Amino acid sequence: MSSEVTDLIVALRDGTMSLDDVAQRFRERTWPRPDTQPPTTYLELAARAQEDPEPDLPGSFDEVTAAFYRGEIADSDYEVLAQAMAESKRADDRRKAEEASGSA
Repeated sequence: MSSEVTDLIVALRDGTMSLDDVAQRFRERTWPRPDTQPPTTYLELAARAQEDPEPDLPGSFDEVTAAFYRGEIADSDYEVLAQAMAESKRADDRRKAEEASGSA
């Protein structure tokens, strides 16, 4: 099953998009986030450690990480894409915080 992220990785790999173009698209998109809340106590953390890991989220950065481990993208490309994804998430967090403070 293909996703936008997978398609962008393929375009980067086959040269139909540059690293700058893919990174810009990563900055512009909204990234899915896990539904689970992070543990807040040591007991919750210990219990979570015994659980099976969450499955990869389609359309998430998990796809980039998997491509990196398969050797489909270079370390330097991975770093650029990770930074672009982080910028997108920070911008999304700021937007949500502004919306919350505006409605309070």
